[in-house]
Amino acid sequence: MNDPIDIAILKILQDNGRISNVEIAQQINLSSPAVHTRIKKMERAGLIKSYAAILNPEKLLFKLTCFISIGVQLHQADQLTGFRKSIVAMPEVMECYNITGEYDYLIKVVVPNRKGLQVLVEELTRITGVSRLYTRIVIDELKSTTALPLDNI
Repeated sequence: MNDPIDIAILKILQDNGRISNVEIAQQINLSSPAVHTRIKKMERAGLIKSYAAILNPEKLLFKLTCFISIGVQLHQADQLTGFRKSIVAMPEVMECYNITGEYDYLIKVVVPNRKGLQVLVEELTRITGVSRLYTRIVIDELKSTTALPLDNI
């Protein structure tokens, strides 16, 4: 992807997913139908995965954000599939990554309080194959973004 007009559109959409095609067109000096066509093309190509409102967890009473490393002892594909389905089904899990290193998975979770964290950890330990957990509570968020660094692509 090296079309500077498409990159400009993506930058604008990352900043404001609700902006109209007319407003984008004005910012990049292109017609609104041309912007619409380019956006649809990028959606079909999978460059734009989705559009969403980003909510403030604390304002919605999710006071704790935590990162939990999970070690698993799974030897069969069906066990691994069951583990993954369990994690995906947990609404508190915001992100989940299969990682290298001492642990196998890293999840980001939001919970209302310590009791909510305790309940979630207990639920995680009941998943078949989970051998160990390491939980870190976020004290302060210095940066959180969904925007990709598009300046150098």
